[in-house]
Amino acid sequence: MNTSVGFDADRTAHLVQVLEREVAKARLPGAVALIARHGQLVLHRAVGQQNPADGTPMALDSIFRIYSMTKPLVSVAVMQLMERGLLLLSDPVAQHLPAFANVPVATQVNGETVLQPPKTQPTVQDLLRHTSGLTYEILGNDPIQVQYAKARLGSREHTNAQFAQALAQIPYRFEPGTVWEYSRATDLLGALVERVTGQTLGAYLQQHILGPLGMVDTAFVVPPAQHHRIAEPFAHDPDGGVPMRLLDPRKPAAMEAGGAGLMSTASDYARFLQCLLSGGAAPNGPRILSPATVRTMTADHLGSIEPYRAGRSGELLPPGHGFGLGFAVRTHDGLAAMSGSKGLYYWGGIAGTTFFVDPAKDFFAILMTQAPNQRDYYRPLFRNLVYAALLD
Repeated sequence: MNTSVGFDADRTAHLVQVLEREVAKARLPGAVALIARHGQLVLHRAVGQQNPADGTPMALDSIFRIYSMTKPLVSVAVMQLMERGLLLLSDPVAQHLPAFANVPVATQVNGETVLQPPKTQPTVQDLLRHTSGLTYEILGNDPIQVQYAKARLGSREHTNAQFAQALAQIPYRFEPGTVWEYSRATDLLGALVERVTGQTLGAYLQQHILGPLGMVDTAFVVPPAQHHRIAEPFAHDPDGGVPMRLLDPRKPAAMEAGGAGLMSTASDYARFLQCLLSGGAAPNGPRILSPATVRTMTADHLGSIEPYRAGRSGELLPPGHGFGLGFAVRTHDGLAAMSGSKGLYYWGGIAGTTFFVDPAKDFFAILMTQAPNQRDYYRPLFRNLVYAALLD
């Protein structure tokens, strides 16, 4: 544990003790926590069990289903295409995916669903910032979300191209560009990357991000030789309810889902976050983005656009936060009920993983758990414990 970069040793140790307490209470199977500052590792600890079914202990290199922590990586891929002059953020989605040329907006009029052409076509920027008019079937059961579920948009049996074709048959839930609604937009960006580059999403990510950054354990499938490192959840959520069925990382899937498909380790993801924190270049390594592009991605892109607070996605963007191009962004000191600096950016995955990057304080932190459901309690808990150990 490196305590020379402004973290208190006792308080950092307390963070680990709190995680161990949650494991002892059978609230978490296990976890890996990582903090790095000024390019140096402050904390990298594993607690609990990698697999509660057989008692395998958690390891520093355990492999996790990171679900929506896939989104920042795919968003970086899109920004690379922008840097190469292959697309503009202002491009209509239909310019690259023609099936979206005539998708209507579903509007409720006197209790009836009326389909109308959108006033403006959704853009690549709208997909990156979740203002495209799309939604997620997991966020509710309104008529459009029910159509998503019936179309089995969450199936890994479709290719990205087939997913895009199926999504284009369903009306937009909102007028594009008017509302922030967490959505399948980044899955659609995966299809867009494939269309623009002619590569599969996995091949593109490997060539342009994962390979250059040395993220050797990050992929859409875990090879057989590494199956013994896969972190597993409890069989039943300690909070009760119906446990979420996690994807099987051992089996290749037709759909390399840009919104939720990757597996990774804390160390691998730290390489990605350090690259962003360093302005788009790995320390002593390749540059994957320019500093200006990283600043663009991690700035708020919502402005006066409000989250859809009547639905469940509004809970994902606390007061005092906006959204950039692939990340939630803290726009104000205060307001949110957790610690952090203005300019902090973050996101997490539905099976218990989370990260945040604080450019003002030059550090980032990652918590990897593998639980039946989100374990929402642990995100603010982890954030507060990290800031409690920071001495400036």
